[in-house]
Amino acid sequence: MSEQQLFKVTIDNITIEVPAGTTILQAARQVGGDVAPPAMCYYTPLEGSGGKCRTCLVEVSKGSEKDPRPMPKLVASCRTTVMDGMEVKNITSPRVKDARAGVVEFLLLNHPLDCPVCDQAGECHLQDLGYQHGSEGTRYEFKRRTFTKHSLGNYIQLHMTRCILCYRCVFTADQVTGKRVHGVLDRGDHAEIATYIEKSLDNDFIGNVIDVCPVGALTDKTFRFKNRVWFTKPVDAHCNCTKCSGKVTLWQRGNEVLRVTARKDEWGEIKKTEDGKTGWICNECRFERKNINDWVIEGPTKVSRQSVISANHYETLDKPQDTLVEVMGGRQPKMLMDIHSISDVNQPGVHLSELPGPATGKTFNKNNQQ
Repeated sequence: MSEQQLFKVTIDNITIEVPAGTTILQAARQVGGDVAPPAMCYYTPLEGSGGKCRTCLVEVSKGSEKDPRPMPKLVASCRTTVMDGMEVKNITSPRVKDARAGVVEFLLLNHPLDCPVCDQAGECHLQDLGYQHGSEGTRYEFKRRTFTKHSLGNYIQLHMTRCILCYRCVFTADQVTGKRVHGVLDRGDHAEIATYIEKSLDNDFIGNVIDVCPVGALTDKTFRFKNRVWFTKPVDAHCNCTKCSGKVTLWQRGNEVLRVTARKDEWGEIKKTEDGKTGWICNECRFERKNINDWVIEGPTKVSRQSVISANHYETLDKPQDTLVEVMGGRQPKMLMDIHSISDVNQPGVHLSELPGPATGKTFNKNNQQ
């Protein structure tokens, strides 16, 4: 059996060897850090994804050893394979920085700036992209594109106005569920994700479209308006599920499980399991198992320090020592005020994880509970 051919490629003055057929984006991710271009539509587990958002554009200053001529235009790194001796510029190219800023501005033309009320805030790839590569203001003076809301069932909420048409959810429904009832309708400025005729997305694995969506277009109805992601604590857990791998991330607030998602890597893509398969999870694990007793906790999830989720997030289980008792000579501190008796929010009898929908003012209105 012949050895696999390796190509040398230099990305931002860093040279590595990768197998033939590797894309520039995959090679850059092996280097890591800022060398790896951002990607809004490319998703490694989804075959055929990429080439739509243009955020991963790079400059090829040298085609190969045999043909050292530079490529005249910027290329999409997710769809361009490396050649032996290729030299690529990403963050070291002013052309790339200028083009990426233009792509971000284009993506934000019709995207609503409703981050304060969007459930994706804090883990939105477009939000990160805007902060890293966008400008401070916008030159757009016209009315933004809007769409009417479509019902996609009891678990998934579609906000088409936030969609950037990355097609990830379409590929997921095609390749993971095998039963796709939604897709892209119309063309141009009228293109939208919809089911044409109002249908529910009720396949056992359709909940994975929430995980692959890079923006807040597809969100979890069981988690909507219940908490902010940076107030929750992600922990790795597993269960004995007959449908999927059962390896998930639990997003907890105290002892309550507010949300369940698949485990993701540093690029925001679903991790592979020990047998090499993509760790898609079923709807039962995602939406139905919200009791902490349903899971075996493995430990805190590793969170990037650059993420807002890392705020007050500890990866060790060592609790800080309480010195208040020692200061008071062994006496236990007394609660000066029972906040539950006067607060309409901190009611011990209300469990957010058990609410079928969003937590609204009616939930905490004492008059309605009587």
